[in-house]
Amino acid sequence: MPDHARSSTPAVQAQLDRLWALSPGADVLGLERITRLLARVGDPHRSLPPVLHVAGTNGKGSTCAFLRAAIEAAGLTAHVYTSPHLVRFNERIRLGGRLVEDDALATLLAEVLDAGGDIGASFFEVTTAAAFLAFARTPADTCIVEVGLGGRLDATNVIPRPLATGIAQLGIDHQSFLGNTIEEIAGEKAGIAKRGAPMLTMRYPPTIAARVQHVAAMAGVQPQALGSGWQLKIGATLLYEDARGSVETALPRLAGPHQAGNLGLAIAMLRHQHELTIPLAAYRAAAEWAEWPARMQLLAHGPLTAILPPGSALWLDGGHNAAAASSVSIELRMRSVGRPVHLILGMLANKDPRGLLAPFAPFARTVQAVPIADHAHHAPAALARLATDLGVAGSEAADVTTALAAIAARADPATPPVVLILGSLYLAGDVLAQNGDIPV
Repeated sequence: MPDHARSSTPAVQAQLDRLWALSPGADVLGLERITRLLARVGDPHRSLPPVLHVAGTNGKGSTCAFLRAAIEAAGLTAHVYTSPHLVRFNERIRLGGRLVEDDALATLLAEVLDAGGDIGASFFEVTTAAAFLAFARTPADTCIVEVGLGGRLDATNVIPRPLATGIAQLGIDHQSFLGNTIEEIAGEKAGIAKRGAPMLTMRYPPTIAARVQHVAAMAGVQPQALGSGWQLKIGATLLYEDARGSVETALPRLAGPHQAGNLGLAIAMLRHQHELTIPLAAYRAAAEWAEWPARMQLLAHGPLTAILPPGSALWLDGGHNAAAASSVSIELRMRSVGRPVHLILGMLANKDPRGLLAPFAPFARTVQAVPIADHAHHAPAALARLATDLGVAGSEAADVTTALAAIAARADPATPPVVLILGSLYLAGDVLAQNGDIPV
């Protein structure tokens, strides 16, 4: 699906309008356009602060959040490039700890489009060039760069020699771009391997690990996977171990059983590079400081949470594939013992709704399906039928507000409900905006 963005700042919106008019209007992979585009603006990717490059199907954004938290706790500065944004386009480009300002963003986009508007670069490619321009011109100790789609042919993969690369959890997603099997997808993700840069990965089944190993070996890299190059023991605390010693932290404040692995991957990446000095205390701080909106986020009091009865819990997660659903469902079930669970679901048309819903079917009481504004999405009626087929009472709602009102109308005050809104980061962004939870 192509990216979408709007800005309340006229100067930024003018450049976004230009971008939509000049770009192909769809996701495209390949390094030829981004290479030409970067050359037009002075090849900023060759002048970046040292880069930590992160790929994966799920968890790469959280890994970036843990990296940033550890680096900042160490008293260092980091630029961060992530996607997509949730509420404001500026969320994609963080300069030394702060979101890029509107005036600077408008100038960066204009410079890239003025120089390469004839290339036919995609939305993501232009954004990547703008981010690299900003990073090259602004001093920082390091850059944290999240892969957009895949790895091998992703626009971010022009970085010549990162400090370290990491691959988070792998799963089936974006098959039309990356392949129809998990092994093919793994090979695309492993394409970020670069000679001289350590590659850290999660633990994968043998066939997937073999594919990662093969692709990395072609770049002259020996991946170090969880369970071999580094270890994690997760109990009341998280204990990380590698050849250099151990690090013990509290369990991550970010909700979900999968977050301990993401924290471990971030620690592994930092401990296998040799340019940044990160003290043990910074890793402990990262476990407690890291924030990553719309990933099992318990929403604070606001217009949406106020619709539900007192004592209710309103959770938000942008997960949109089976692997994400597996992790999120475990956490939600644990946090809702003895209370009714309701889902509000909206999904883009190219996602697998059965794979997402199946892990919740054993304990969710209802599913209300909603549209996603301005995006091609699964029809709410079809999602409601699927929920019913899976044994959960499915229905349609015009929007999230209507769905919450329906849940509230049926709620028993003695057992206030637990509600999870899920299925799309675009839907999650709308929810955050409506509830006043704007990422900063």
